[in-house]
Amino acid sequence: MGLVVIAIVIILLLVLVSCIKIVPQAYAYVVERLGAYQGTWSVGIHFKVPFLDKVARKVNLKEQVVDFAPQPVITKDNVTMRIDTVVFFQITDPKLFAYGVENPIMAIENLTATTLRNIIGEMELDQTLTSREVINTKMRASLDIATDPWGIKVNRVELKNIIPPAAIQDAMEKQMKAERERREAILRAEGEKKSTILVAEGQKESVILEAEAEKQSAILRAEAEKEKMIREAEGEAEAILKVQQATADGIRMIREAGADQAVLTLKSLEAFEKAADGKATKIIIPSEIQGVAGLAASLKEIVTEDKTALQQ
Repeated sequence: MGLVVIAIVIILLLVLVSCIKIVPQAYAYVVERLGAYQGTWSVGIHFKVPFLDKVARKVNLKEQVVDFAPQPVITKDNVTMRIDTVVFFQITDPKLFAYGVENPIMAIENLTATTLRNIIGEMELDQTLTSREVINTKMRASLDIATDPWGIKVNRVELKNIIPPAAIQDAMEKQMKAERERREAILRAEGEKKSTILVAEGQKESVILEAEAEKQSAILRAEAEKEKMIREAEGEAEAILKVQQATADGIRMIREAGADQAVLTLKSLEAFEKAADGKATKIIIPSEIQGVAGLAASLKEIVTEDKTALQQ
């Protein structure tokens, strides 16, 4: 009898322990009572009624990422390609998530595929390849509206890969190669153009500098010649001034010595003799000096005759 009581007590304890539930962070429990929705348990400790309540679903409230397989789509210009997408979503209402749709992930995948086909079907190939952000924005808005009754919020949608057909890939690679070669040719031509311009500018600067240097040199030479001529003129003027001064001093000394007109005339003749310096073949003598010269010659003859008579 005692063992039965102990067994019953242990069973009751196990039942009571099983009725205690602790909800961890970022989770929510959907609880049903007799098959009907009873409530949603948030983070913390909770108790359920034995044999009546049960946890119907444990819901993860964290943001989740689902990578869907590539989906075949057809563009507006009838090009078939494969696109795989990545969807970031978060459960905002555990009750709607538990009772809104049977398989939420499959529902999101199918909804993503149909939405992607609708959007790509309105765009051409080139526009599809260059409008990822536009496609992402449209898909996120459409999926967010469609999944709202399921208690799901779509935060972000990204196109992971866009895989065009092999022929299109080859054509795109050739086009890209041609574009790169064209850009390379343009860059090379621009480089050569800039190089030519720089060389021409360098030559221009060189010519300008050479002309400027030649100009400065000519100016310096002219200034040196001018300075030389000024110094030579000053030297000649100074020499002439000294000669004139010496002549004036000589005349003054003769006058102070009491020399008469004949002596002055003879000095003038000596001056003419020095002026000739043995190089002149003809000297023009003033008439006054010529008369005095004749008188001097007559006196010289008389003196000579007197010397001859005395010798006899």
